[in-house]
Amino acid sequence: MKADEACWRQHYPFTSRWVTIGGHRYHYIDEGAGEPIVCVHGNPTWSFYFRELVLELRKQFRVIAVDHIGCGLSDKPPLSEYDYTLKNRIDDFESFLDGLKLTRNVTFAMHDWGGMIGMGAALRRVGRVSRLVFMNTAAFCLPECKPLPPALWLVRHVSPMASLLLQGMNLFTVGANVLAPARGMSPSVAAGYKFPYDSWSNRIAVRRFVQDIPLKPGDPSYDEVMWVSDRCDTIAHVPKLICWGEQDFVFDQDFLSEWRRRCPEAEIHTFPSAGHYCLEDDGDRIVPLVRKFLHRNPIHAIQPALAESAT
Repeated sequence: MKADEACWRQHYPFTSRWVTIGGHRYHYIDEGAGEPIVCVHGNPTWSFYFRELVLELRKQFRVIAVDHIGCGLSDKPPLSEYDYTLKNRIDDFESFLDGLKLTRNVTFAMHDWGGMIGMGAALRRVGRVSRLVFMNTAAFCLPECKPLPPALWLVRHVSPMASLLLQGMNLFTVGANVLAPARGMSPSVAAGYKFPYDSWSNRIAVRRFVQDIPLKPGDPSYDEVMWVSDRCDTIAHVPKLICWGEQDFVFDQDFLSEWRRRCPEAEIHTFPSAGHYCLEDDGDRIVPLVRKFLHRNPIHAIQPALAESAT
């Protein structure tokens, strides 16, 4: 084990597993036993983000955390071999769930763009879902009249500059390590976030995630986002927990307000001093809330409503 890997492995004491999806190795961890909780990350994170949640919940549940293609410990194919679009992300995730026979009673825990990926798969087969946990994420386009943050606009719209900043200098991952947690992070934790993205070729997904953000009709993933957005009301019966860091500079109060409007039934907790990486800042408060939410909404109690909705 390399020295730079040893420094963060202490925080990630899990057994790595892989499945092959579309000819590429798709990495995940699978810990504990019982009802399945599946964690879905965004950009530029990976399953490492959910490590504290996995450590706690695996005591009573089966907890799975995936790495999308190009991210974490999954394969990182070039653009000539993989189309880094939202549809492919959802297709991959759905294939993964089906391959592990996770077809019912699944709880999704989602962060950042993982909300769109997770909800895309959930809405394709509503009967699969038992509970939903959201952390600073979205399953809809930018709220009305809200512009894309300037930093994201730059790397999304100026491709040569994006290549230099995101793939050459790893600016998105390094910048996120500084800005996404409001309280900072230790060098060993920061090393864990950076480890998978250690070269130009290994950062392709970081760049493509940003460039795939749809803003208008005609953008490659616009129709996929609208399909998800238009169907959120079909899961009103599914128990939802929203944990939100209020210092997020991208998924800010406008996104939280949109969640409140779309899901008035959701249980919502806000954390004034937490940033985008809310689990890094307030994981000691969020993880117990997730555990209590799961116990407060047991499968046997919500199953009749889920079965009725599925039909």
